[in-house]
Amino acid sequence: MLTVHAAPEFSADTVAAPLPPGLHAVPVAPRGALVRSAVAPNCEATAPDLGWRESLALVERHLSFVRRTVHVGETVQMAGREFTCVHIVNSGAVKTVNLAADGREQVVALHFKGDWIGFDCIASGATACDAVAMDTSEVWSLRYMALLEAAARVPALLHTLCTAMSGQLARERDGRLALSTLPADARVANFLRVWAESLAERGLRTDQITLGMTRAEIGKHLGMTLETVSRAFSRLARSGLIRFDEKGRRRIAVPSIAALVDYVQRAVSPAGQRTLQ
Repeated sequence: MLTVHAAPEFSADTVAAPLPPGLHAVPVAPRGALVRSAVAPNCEATAPDLGWRESLALVERHLSFVRRTVHVGETVQMAGREFTCVHIVNSGAVKTVNLAADGREQVVALHFKGDWIGFDCIASGATACDAVAMDTSEVWSLRYMALLEAAARVPALLHTLCTAMSGQLARERDGRLALSTLPADARVANFLRVWAESLAERGLRTDQITLGMTRAEIGKHLGMTLETVSRAFSRLARSGLIRFDEKGRRRIAVPSIAALVDYVQRAVSPAGQRTLQ
């Protein structure tokens, strides 16, 4: 379903050159900041990332966009197309998937409410990945050139875009760092922690999480085999860090995000190099 949102008219009175009075930098903690003191001791953890809320508000206020409802498995964008639009998730969850030359698919990023899709296409001018809905989602699609023009008029929007891009770069850095430093069980625990924190930041439940990825997809995302991922899930469940839903093993509950954080922190400490029994 498509609906079009029209931006309001701009006048000289509504466009300010400096940042509006009272506008402050949004404190951004890329997903992973709570354990950064353990994974990357030289990086200081900061407050939760609330920039997603400002992104949605500013887009709705200043831009025209197409509002789309996409269902599980439907695409938001397809790889190899001319880059003309960026997208922002208003509800649900979307994964970006890279297709290798040999036909293998790998999930490279997850996007939740307020997250942008398409920044990685700007340099090449072509869409680099498929973006696929993991749940019934609402996505706002807007033309990139219109976004640039609006950002030039509205400093707060420009600031929010830079903040979002910075957050994505930081998450990619933290993800690579986790792959190189965390043992297998902690890698899966950290993946689930990031997912649960993203939901909790948005006021969503963490006691009924539907993982829109198979164990094989999670393995490719984390650089692990399907069997290793399955064993890690089982050990995390036996330890009480997660619980499986009776309706299926893709639905889990995270009783305590803090417990997952603590487990990951212990896993990267010298005394914590172990797996769950």
